[in-house]
Amino acid sequence: MKVNLHSALNDTNIDASQSSSQRQLALSISAMADELERTVPLNLCLILDHSGSMEGRPLETVKEAAGQLVEKLKEGDRLSVVAFDHRAKVIVRNQVINDSASIKREINKLRASGGTAIDEGLKLGIEELGKAQKDSISQAFLLTDGENEHGDNNRCLKLAKLATDYNLTLNSLGFGDDWNQDVLEKIADAGGGTLAYIQRPEQAIEEFGKLFNRIQSVGLTNSYLRFSLMSRVRLAELKPIAQVAPDTIELPVQKEGDGFVVRLGDLMKDVERVVLVNIYIGQLPEGKQTIAQLQIRYDDPAQSKKDLLSEPILVEANVMQKYQPQVNSQVQNHILALAKYRQTQIAETKLQQGDRAGAATMLQTAAKTALQMGDTGAATVLQTSATRLQDGGELSEADRKKTRIVSKTILK
Repeated sequence: MKVNLHSALNDTNIDASQSSSQRQLALSISAMADELERTVPLNLCLILDHSGSMEGRPLETVKEAAGQLVEKLKEGDRLSVVAFDHRAKVIVRNQVINDSASIKREINKLRASGGTAIDEGLKLGIEELGKAQKDSISQAFLLTDGENEHGDNNRCLKLAKLATDYNLTLNSLGFGDDWNQDVLEKIADAGGGTLAYIQRPEQAIEEFGKLFNRIQSVGLTNSYLRFSLMSRVRLAELKPIAQVAPDTIELPVQKEGDGFVVRLGDLMKDVERVVLVNIYIGQLPEGKQTIAQLQIRYDDPAQSKKDLLSEPILVEANVMQKYQPQVNSQVQNHILALAKYRQTQIAETKLQQGDRAGAATMLQTAAKTALQMGDTGAATVLQTSATRLQDGGELSEADRKKTRIVSKTILK
């Protein structure tokens, strides 16, 4: 299996008379499936909240969703299950799937009680995943319905970062309306996974299924974008790199030798991961000019190979004395996706500061941005929240969480 890597500037043409030109470089990255590739086993850990607030239908539907997930696992796949309230325990040790009935029986024994300590569950889940991460797709589903009242949120983030060091991916599922969206989003972002919202118990099976389908499509792991910028080309100083598909995430960038490196994590087969790089290009001679070189470093678990490198590609710009823009509409759409996310973030900050009018204005702006990119689902959610604030109403916890989710992704 190899890497698909393509690049495009929002405008390939550069005005030769300008001392500095800003451009957005969009990178499309995915694993390229091969019909002869063998399937890589999954190494899945379910980290499930069974605190007292999960009593009744919430916990019953989560157990049902987990049971259906067990049935989807194939021969050679591995599973572990951790349950937590204000403590955590391993109820299914990391094992190859050969007796799904006994695993489901252990899951069905869960009863709701106690408080919530997410970090304790994360710690045990990472330990279980770590027992079999070699040559596998190793991911965790962390589900909770509450605040981390008996735990330490900073420890959660440290554990999420530790997981990526071991090539493990963490996905967060918020159940109901009372979970801490900042904590779960940061865990998913730092852990290289995705954030899902289960608003009603009956949605648990669907959301578990979506996440499972996503991890089944992973082909390559532990991937990094490596790039170098040519003379007179530099990164923007503030938030220079962000992923915009399949979810929007601000990505940290690190220096590596003469270039830069950005962790991408797992790459899915034929499903694009799109990254935007914000650069400034200084004055260059007329004609075709190379402005960057790109490469992906990755592991291929199907072949038990690590630190493989894709073929390097060059990014070129066309420097013109008589400048005429050549706008790439697809890249412009990616720019709008990032703008929608950041505008919604500003609205949330304003709301926290008590500036309801400012929050409403920014949500309305984000709604218009969503419409521009054809994301009508997000536009409806964002405009509804804006109107509610303008009319003097409050945003419920459900409103806030829906707003966060639609800012990060396009609803399917």
